[in-house]
Amino acid sequence: MRFFNTLGRTLQEFTPIQPGKVRMYTCGPTVYNYAHIGNFRAYLFEDLLRRTLEYFGNQVTQVMNLTDVDDKTIRDSKAAGLKLQDFTRKYKDAFFEDLKTLRIEPAEHYPEATTHIPEMQRMIDILFKKGIAYQSEDGSVYFSIDKFPEYGKLARIDREQQRAGVRINSDEYEKDSVADFALWKAWSETDGDVKWPSPWGDGRPGWHLECSAMSMKYLGKTFDIHTGGVDNMFPHHEDEIAQSEAANGCKFVNYWLHCEHLTVDNKKMSKSLGNFYTLRDLLAKGYTGAEVRWALIGTHYRSKLNFSFGLLDQARNTLRKFSDFFGRLRELPAGSAGKEAAAELAAKADQAFSEGIGNDLGIAEALAAVFTLERNVNSALSKQEFQREAGEIILEQFRKFNRVLGALDVDAAEAAEEIPEEILKLAEARTAARKARDFAKADELRNQMKAAGWIIEDKPGGFSIKKA
Repeated sequence: MRFFNTLGRTLQEFTPIQPGKVRMYTCGPTVYNYAHIGNFRAYLFEDLLRRTLEYFGNQVTQVMNLTDVDDKTIRDSKAAGLKLQDFTRKYKDAFFEDLKTLRIEPAEHYPEATTHIPEMQRMIDILFKKGIAYQSEDGSVYFSIDKFPEYGKLARIDREQQRAGVRINSDEYEKDSVADFALWKAWSETDGDVKWPSPWGDGRPGWHLECSAMSMKYLGKTFDIHTGGVDNMFPHHEDEIAQSEAANGCKFVNYWLHCEHLTVDNKKMSKSLGNFYTLRDLLAKGYTGAEVRWALIGTHYRSKLNFSFGLLDQARNTLRKFSDFFGRLRELPAGSAGKEAAAELAAKADQAFSEGIGNDLGIAEALAAVFTLERNVNSALSKQEFQREAGEIILEQFRKFNRVLGALDVDAAEAAEEIPEEILKLAEARTAARKARDFAKADELRNQMKAAGWIIEDKPGGFSIKKA
């Protein structure tokens, strides 16, 4: 496997610290609202990465944090008149429901910031002892970027821009706001009852510190992969590197992977433009988790993804075609005809898929292998060249593809649908017309069914009906 390492901006061969085992940290949600589709673009990229690592035989230990204390969670919990933990619980539960809907594999650890305060305080103490952290006149504790000469190496910030002694207390800020950042924020009235005791006075941790302390606890001082969206690169990931490497005296992460932004109809997603969508919004419009997943993984993670409802409709049509395809393979008559040809087609597709997905998650090349196999097999099916054993070889290859893609229901029977009585009567009348060789009448009845939104397909020994 090869990945584009943001640290260095080069495509590099992936070599885990411990052969066959990968330790990975993925930035999770700030639980002050429902996650939106831009967030899930990142979480699905990370899921694709995890599945690909497993596809190539690795055991993955993944940590995804839950930021349940920061400027936004405190602000909105106060506005809602709720205690912080009661406010964030609703969005934590919703997040896990959404992960399940999108078929995202669970991480091994989901540490919450509020339950890891002692680990964060220990890291601050180390930085104090090394002379890198200092306390300001208002009681907050800051990281001195002047004491870490490599600051800016991930986001490629010019050292000339760095202004030692200038401080910034907010959790999130722009790239041109290079300054000493808060490790511990002294309590103020705006924090309400959100505070913890510390050697530096009551307060709370800075957002950037959370990930450094929790990743070290679960993955060690140095681990393999850290991921997130490009918007996390600065200041969040840059600050993580600085405080982790300054405290531990060793490299923090070997490979950094960042996914690009999601736009909606070629515009930045925002509530003011009316193009802001959560997963729940899309489900309410009748789309499924599998359809949303397919739409969001189909663009390479380092390219901007332009979301539209047309993209979701394409995903729906594609997955329905695959469902029909798998159904035809499951219904093949017993026998071994085409077995060798099927094995040859599957092996060729498997190699192309592996080469594509193993080259920096090359999803376009991987999907090309999937569609090529489907097309070649459909050609063989139309010529009645395959029997059941050949079909099972192809189904097994698609099961293997789906270990990475996660959206194909290879073994799911067609969903049972409530077929109206009048549609069943039309279908039976059509069957009778065909037996009487009144094909004009049969075509007329088929068209009546289609106009009512139903499609009839003839099969050996009968027919099947499904919604158009």
